[in-house]
Amino acid sequence: MDKTESIRQNPSAPPASPPPLLPLLPDTRNLGVWLRILLGANGLAAAAALVKAPHLGDWPGVFTQFAAFVEPLLLAILPILAALREPLRRLPPRAGQGAVVGVAVLLAIGLFDFWRFFGLTEARADELLRAALLAAMAAALLLAYFELRARAFPKAVAEARLQALNARIRPHFLFNSLNAVLGLIRRDPLRAETALEELADLIRVLMRDARELTPLSEEIALTRQYLDLEKLRLGERLQVEWHIADVPGETRVPPLMLQPLVENAVYHGVEPLADPGPVRIAFARDSGGGMSIAVTNDATPQSAHSNGNRMALANVRERLALHFDLEARLDAGFEAGRYVVRIHLPLTAPR
Repeated sequence: MDKTESIRQNPSAPPASPPPLLPLLPDTRNLGVWLRILLGANGLAAAAALVKAPHLGDWPGVFTQFAAFVEPLLLAILPILAALREPLRRLPPRAGQGAVVGVAVLLAIGLFDFWRFFGLTEARADELLRAALLAAMAAALLLAYFELRARAFPKAVAEARLQALNARIRPHFLFNSLNAVLGLIRRDPLRAETALEELADLIRVLMRDARELTPLSEEIALTRQYLDLEKLRLGERLQVEWHIADVPGETRVPPLMLQPLVENAVYHGVEPLADPGPVRIAFARDSGGGMSIAVTNDATPQSAHSNGNRMALANVRERLALHFDLEARLDAGFEAGRYVVRIHLPLTAPR
């Protein structure tokens, strides 16, 4: 790293780059996407049944008839789209959307023909065409919903990023870090220079674009830099234990996901104590093929549930949901007398 660049306050802005292409196709291997498709398709079926029912009291029976067609179609199309996720993503966005609509239409025709073969529905050509058109319309409406959601994603992440900036730059941390560096300048100028570089790196990460996932190895390195700064002022009172199992460093995670949780552990679990306070950071693969991260510290219920702690947890939880939907979650609470924040998220490789 260039030392003069690392402490420069206003580096020249990089040339503007075009915004990344929007992911118009949803991630068909994501459980949250599956849930939205199931709810959306059944909602459309319920609305269609309400229109077709001659009387309001007949609506449940008509909806049941529609559901008997919709549910098998969904159970067939979801695994197929999950298997075709990568080939569909390699297509141009509109071609990929057209391919999804085509798959829905073909499966609807196949299912209708299967039912007609067994005499479960009328053998009329217009009924077959109606089933194909309804499947195409439902698929197009759901794709339009996911496209609108994708277009809203950058704004939602930007708002979460602003919340992160407001919540995470604690004035006391900056003030104490600068004071600790000042105390080192005469005694150990090289360490003071390194500390300033680490502080600049922290601020640079806070200011960068939060829409892109970052490698886990970078997030761990950033958190180590933060802990080195805290070690300057807390000394032996800060005891850190790292437990990193076979979790690949290239796994992609939201930027500034780990450091705020560790900062909370230091702020609530070490600073109030006169004796050394341990902070344990553990990574491991979980049984579902994903990854778990646990940050553990000693804390009282009052400090663990302070406003600052709740704000940080809510912010990280919101950004996990924006990036991973239902595939990730954050839980926090007391376990065996210690406060534990636990994150579960998928092992996401770089794209």
